[in-house]
Amino acid sequence: MIAKLTGRLDETGEDWAIVDVQGVGYLVHCSTKTLAALGSVGDACTIHTDLQVSENDMRLLGFAESAERDWFRLLTGVQGVGSKVALAILSALSTGELRDACAAGDAASVARANGVGPKLAGRIVNELKDKAGAMPGVAGGGTGGTVMPAGGASADAVSALQNLGFKPAVAAQAVARAQEELGEGAGEGDLIRVALKKAAG
Repeated sequence: MIAKLTGRLDETGEDWAIVDVQGVGYLVHCSTKTLAALGSVGDACTIHTDLQVSENDMRLLGFAESAERDWFRLLTGVQGVGSKVALAILSALSTGELRDACAAGDAASVARANGVGPKLAGRIVNELKDKAGAMPGVAGGGTGGTVMPAGGASADAVSALQNLGFKPAVAAQAVARAQEELGEGAGEGDLIRVALKKAAG
């Protein structure tokens, strides 16, 4: 199964993007939050994916964060929630907001998503209430396992560390810690310098 793509953003639409990986263009369906995180056409990007195969269709779903992909899989396990509805929910709510809404039984928040009525929203929060606490959520600060949004200085810093031989998870964690130390406006060079110390320490 295709689990991740790293390449250049070739084209985007309302709910999809084409990622060029060494000359092969992959069409991935995304939430609006993921599309925003991918950056501009021509930018280098990394996108987590989930391949869905049915009798008459095969589609690749793309996510800026592994947490978003985990939630997508959980949502599509609820009766009546297909990939389009799941992406609509992930467009309307961050993973942190979705986790909190399910944990609190807040169906009204989930019903804000396009195509989600009160009845379906109620079913989603009821079925996922017990699972929500264990799920990752990226609201403000983020949690362990967060992947930096592609296209920013932090994403470039993660990529630089990976090119130096660090594993993706180690690189992402080191850059996240560097950003905490330096602040949100830190440049790529400073992030790489501090992250290298964190990763090697």
